[in-house]
Amino acid sequence: MARASKLEARRDEFTPIIAAAFAELGYRRATTAELARRCGVQETILYRIWPDKKAMFMAAIGSIYETSIRTWEKLVGDGAPRSGTARQILEYETRHQGEFGLYRIVFAGLSETDDEDIHAALKAMYARFHEFIHAQIIAHRDAVPGSEGPEAALAAWAVLGLGTVVNIGRELGLMSEGLRKDLMAEIGGMLLEGHGADPK
Repeated sequence: MARASKLEARRDEFTPIIAAAFAELGYRRATTAELARRCGVQETILYRIWPDKKAMFMAAIGSIYETSIRTWEKLVGDGAPRSGTARQILEYETRHQGEFGLYRIVFAGLSETDDEDIHAALKAMYARFHEFIHAQIIAHRDAVPGSEGPEAALAAWAVLGLGTVVNIGRELGLMSEGLRKDLMAEIGGMLLEGHGADPK
């Protein structure tokens, strides 16, 4: 049991390091030797935790959602959908969307979707984001009179798409920081509040 607990602790310790490496190097260029070097251990240690590089990459994909949720829960307490939560998250993402570059893991993964496991990991990650955002939009609209945006499930997909566009704009230098923030705030607010509602 102690050995399993130690491996779990090391998994938690190494996953953010591995995710940052995949974000920087992509899937193909990130060797297990380089991942081990960044973690400060021998490759054999990583192989005790994950069977291969693909499993490490899938852990990095899963960490994108987990990292986001931990951040959002710090903003709103227990993370339960309620009035004001969605607005707090949107305001945070307007300031910080993509700043850690973890979206690059997703971009790298999209070129590997012929692999069933990576395909499933990305699909599960997006489904979890959609479920969370959908719940936040529903709770927000229930609490804000006059919200008349698109159907909440559609709005949640549009919010995910908005984040992707902002990340592409950042990656390719197509958008200034100010433009990215305006796009998140204005379009995100429209999707959250509804066209007829005051986003303030």
